[in-house]
Amino acid sequence: MQLRYGLEEHPPFGALLLFGLQWLAIAVPGIIIIGKVAGGLHFSAWGNQVMYLQKLCFITALTLFCQVLWGHRLPLIAGPSTVLLIGVIASRGFPLNTVYSSILVGGLLLALASVSGVFRYLQALFTARVVAAVLLLISFSLAPTLRNLIVRSGPASPLANLVFALLFLFAMFLAQRRLSSIWKSTVIVWAMAVGSMAYYLLFGHMPEAGAVSAGKAFAGFFTHLITRPSFDPGVLVSFLFCFLALSVNDLGSIQSMYELIKPSGMPGRLTRGIAFTGLANAVSGFFGVLGPVDFSLSPGVVASSGCASRFTLLPAALILLLLAFSPLAIGVIGHIPPAVIGCVFTYILCAQVATGLSVLLQASEAFRFEHGVIVGLPVLLATVVAFLEPEVLRSFPVVLRPIFGNAFVVGVIAALVMEHVIFRPDSAASSGR
Repeated sequence: MQLRYGLEEHPPFGALLLFGLQWLAIAVPGIIIIGKVAGGLHFSAWGNQVMYLQKLCFITALTLFCQVLWGHRLPLIAGPSTVLLIGVIASRGFPLNTVYSSILVGGLLLALASVSGVFRYLQALFTARVVAAVLLLISFSLAPTLRNLIVRSGPASPLANLVFALLFLFAMFLAQRRLSSIWKSTVIVWAMAVGSMAYYLLFGHMPEAGAVSAGKAFAGFFTHLITRPSFDPGVLVSFLFCFLALSVNDLGSIQSMYELIKPSGMPGRLTRGIAFTGLANAVSGFFGVLGPVDFSLSPGVVASSGCASRFTLLPAALILLLLAFSPLAIGVIGHIPPAVIGCVFTYILCAQVATGLSVLLQASEAFRFEHGVIVGLPVLLATVVAFLEPEVLRSFPVVLRPIFGNAFVVGVIAALVMEHVIFRPDSAASSGR
């Protein structure tokens, strides 16, 4: 494809800043949406939730700087991982130190697996069907969270929230279909702004000016750091499964950018990129927040803008770093109604579902009935587990609760068993002879 600026080119300052703002507009919604969900699970005080968002901005900024300059050195935007959010939701009831110590260990193990070459062997487990199942599982495992955000939150009745969500989602997809390519990349930003105003106008309860401006314009370093690691075997195993999926997501993002711009030295880029993602997750665990992953929508941004320069991500990283030390700025951005957060999150996860189906249907061989079963059973099992009542989960042994109470982990186990044990190719060949 024709690019205005190649991977190693430096655009003029004005263009550099504009492209950087475009990347920023893509990074901020992911931080706010996933951060508000995770921060709301941990803290009831608004100040602590703002601190959580600040730390996510800080980690994302550091990740972008390191990846662009020393890691994969590709134009890939990063942000908090949705699959780790599933692990956090499944680990409710365990101390924060235990949850984020597991993320710290998982990040270190991912970095070690990448630089040692072990990751190549793990990669063989994730065939096209397993990858498709993983992408679908991420969306379906979060169904209860989406339900609670959309229906069970805010001043409006559940029915009013549901009607608002349906109309708002249809409007988002209509805008995505009708807008030009450059505007498509900012649909989420406009949706958050317009959706928040519409929700407050319809249902009232605007945030008080004092609540918005209570935060300081600038603040010092962060608190709630994990200085005393704590471990639980079940929580750790649960997050290790999440990190398997995170690594596949990261690998897919890097490879998709390769297909678009064909940079040289891809084996080294893959090793460094996944290693830096692992290290960034280890640092995130220390800071007590979700770790980052490269977003798979980045190639679409490059294709629509015609700019593949990796240096355009540096202004976005710098602005995120400044935002990380301004509770006031984060507080203003963070006053988005939960119902709007739920709608935008649903919009994002629909793209995840579409990607999963595309991976399944574009596999090298012809689609067969058993391929649908390999993906269908994990998704159904995960949906059942995701909606288990709290009293059912409490009846599980404590050490097994984070594993068998985690819809995503149950789905991944089912997908691996279906693909590599029950429907293993040599078994199918033997039965046909």
